[in-house]
Amino acid sequence: MADIAQLKNLSSQVRRDIVRMVHAVNSGHPGGSLGCVEYFVALYNVIMKHDPKNFSMDGKGEDLFFLSNGHISPVFYSVLARNGYFPVEELKSFRKLNTRLQGHPTTHEHLPGVRVASGSLGQGMSVAIGAALAKKLNNDKSTIYSLHGDGELQEGQIWEAAMYASANKVDNYIATVDYNGRQIDGDVDNVLSLGNLKAKFEAFGWHVIEESKGNDLECVIAVLNKAKGETGKGKPVIILLRTEMGAGVDFMMGTHKWHGKAPNDEQLQTALAQLPETLKDY
Repeated sequence: MADIAQLKNLSSQVRRDIVRMVHAVNSGHPGGSLGCVEYFVALYNVIMKHDPKNFSMDGKGEDLFFLSNGHISPVFYSVLARNGYFPVEELKSFRKLNTRLQGHPTTHEHLPGVRVASGSLGQGMSVAIGAALAKKLNNDKSTIYSLHGDGELQEGQIWEAAMYASANKVDNYIATVDYNGRQIDGDVDNVLSLGNLKAKFEAFGWHVIEESKGNDLECVIAVLNKAKGETGKGKPVIILLRTEMGAGVDFMMGTHKWHGKAPNDEQLQTALAQLPETLKDY
């Protein structure tokens, strides 16, 4: 495992990848991608048991991850590439026709690391629960992880899945909510308030963990390890992870406006000036 300094360097490089990818095609979702960098870096470089060099769709003996809010594909693709699932150079093909790196992750292009097409919000938890149950049936002690946007929790299918997971004691599953308080049309509280999420998930029979420092790498590692410690106890686990949309780029923070907007040439240079090139740009 890399040390914290190396992981922070990786995080900076991933953020550079994100803004460059979105800028190159004037399309994509930088805000949520930037906000989830620490989660992805912690998950793929510290927490999960996985094998980038021998990817298979069944993932036997491995921890599996499912991205439900598929529009934040830039951060997903960058971390997959930087972990060796496919060449970093392929990030140049993001959102271009007839490439494997589409705007939302898909499976028919057979991109290593992607096990489910996502982006139709609300579906990822159901898929993750199915994978978790398959692990149990196969006596596979691995863990299933998923990530969801907070605005995504306005989808009814999430709550059907949440009810099912607790009723069936799916306790090899850790869901995380990217709780940045913003969605494409504004603040979540103004669009459709989620109320007390902790109380809601507890009422649905989940073990709930809250972390207010979702862009502090050491805190994210600690909370994911804490969540792992709660698996196998009869309840699904969910982390409410407070993040900042656009984290790392000052003019993208504090607003929902960069949910799905690409930076122009000048804005790209401003962003890159705030993000050291710690590894190597593709």
